[in-house]
Amino acid sequence: MSAVLPNSRESKQELLLLLEERKRRQQAGTVVGIVHPIDGHTHSIVRRSGKWQITTEEPQVYLPAKLEAVLRSDKRFIIVIGGRGSGKSVGVADICLIDAKDNNAKTYCLREYQSSIRNSIHSLLKEEISRLEFTGFEVQDNGIKRSGEDAFQFAGLARNVDSIKSAHGFKRFQIEEAQFISTDSLKALTPTARKKPMKGKPTQLEEVVDDPSSGVSMIFIANPGSSEDPFSKRFITPFKDHLDRDGRYEDDLHLIVVMNYEDNPWYHLSGLEEERQWDYENLDRALYDHIWLGAFNDSVEHALIKAEWFDACVDAHKKLGFTPTGARIGSHDPSDLGPDSKGFAVRHGSVLVDLQEKLDGNVNEGGHWAAGEAIKSQVDSFSWDGDGMGIALTEQFSKDFEGKPTVLSVFRGSESPDFPDAVYAPAMASPVAQQKTNRDVFRNKRAQYYFELRDRAYRTYRAVVLGEYHDPARLISFDSSIDILHRLRAELCRMPIKPNGNGLFELYTKEEMKSKFKMASPNLADSVMILMRHVAVSRPKAVIPKPIRPMGRR
Repeated sequence: MSAVLPNSRESKQELLLLLEERKRRQQAGTVVGIVHPIDGHTHSIVRRSGKWQITTEEPQVYLPAKLEAVLRSDKRFIIVIGGRGSGKSVGVADICLIDAKDNNAKTYCLREYQSSIRNSIHSLLKEEISRLEFTGFEVQDNGIKRSGEDAFQFAGLARNVDSIKSAHGFKRFQIEEAQFISTDSLKALTPTARKKPMKGKPTQLEEVVDDPSSGVSMIFIANPGSSEDPFSKRFITPFKDHLDRDGRYEDDLHLIVVMNYEDNPWYHLSGLEEERQWDYENLDRALYDHIWLGAFNDSVEHALIKAEWFDACVDAHKKLGFTPTGARIGSHDPSDLGPDSKGFAVRHGSVLVDLQEKLDGNVNEGGHWAAGEAIKSQVDSFSWDGDGMGIALTEQFSKDFEGKPTVLSVFRGSESPDFPDAVYAPAMASPVAQQKTNRDVFRNKRAQYYFELRDRAYRTYRAVVLGEYHDPARLISFDSSIDILHRLRAELCRMPIKPNGNGLFELYTKEEMKSKFKMASPNLADSVMILMRHVAVSRPKAVIPKPIRPMGRR
């Protein structure tokens, strides 16, 4: 490659530095052995002249096979997710150390909250430098240097957002426990990783040498939290089908790798296997899957519906062999302009067949949208939440459904329960449970029909998982064709039951869920809950023809 020689003294000095950098990068780097958890050490690779290639040299560092793609990648967003015992944190730390050793790459080690250096991966890097016998590193109390220059710096995102925005010169941003990262931190961080500005004309610099800070990337390491967390919504949910099927996803911008304990070749040496087996036998399956398999943690303590119940309800009508029969019931949970969505749902008998949301428009526009979807679905009855802003929709819906046979009704969840003197028979009641009326059990209609949904989900779980027989009319199935079913799962399985001083079943209001639990408004769940209320649907009476008498007889 021909070099374009600059005129100024400063440009010549910069050119010499860039050429020196290029020469150094062409030299052989660290030999890395790739280890498969079953097949063992399969091959070794080394980076020469900026490219990774197979080598027969003795490895200096060993990495799990799942992390080879991370080692080779220069994608902007690199995400490694999984559960306990996977070795992902150690492996990524080793990758950053290799890059610092071979390429003088600087890494900014971040997490959402870091009150002191002890809360960072400083100690892990220190241990790995010693274990790998890497020389040239100087471990200090608040940082790590190499050849007198900063190699690793550490910070908490929540308290340093402004300083993060001005961070330059880092090749890597390594974010540990990324499941806790906030929306504000994510917005501040993602534009920060960029190639550092260089002096001179861009065309000349490109002709002289490759940019030594190319491949600036962010590596997020996480055991995913809720599917509704900012990190999950940005980096997992959009690609979940690929991740569930292939264990990884890759495009021009992202590399996402799922890594769990079975992908760690050294897991048997971790001392965690007895704990894992105990958890498998004793924990709720949803909690076990979160801890050890990196599954979403969409359950909370005292959750209305457990995640394993919800999962059993997906396509339960197909698993149990019953078809949707009976009335088609539609519902709408309204919202006005703002972050809350508008919900629409349809239940055909015991099967949820449609669930949609509308993210824009005011309450009236949302009402017209829901009415149009209900008419398209030919629902027999249609209800909407009449508490709050929904109270103004009655006249609008009367016009929207004019001439249609649909039965319209307002649902007011704040009112006293329906059929107050009827005896409530919970699905999980013991044979000797004291019988109580709806009036003595439920705080209001909202609690009453959320518990109806809960009871249906529990019976379905018993039928699908344990093989018990239950009347299909008392079950609930969620059709898997609904593309936002994961959103409903997150809302229902994170909805806690509220303690009540009078012993009544009660749920937190939307406002309380936002302020107390930082949860978004459960508009999809509310739409499905409204479907649980029975609305009488008139049917045309069968016309029985009179018998025809033979002629001549009376």
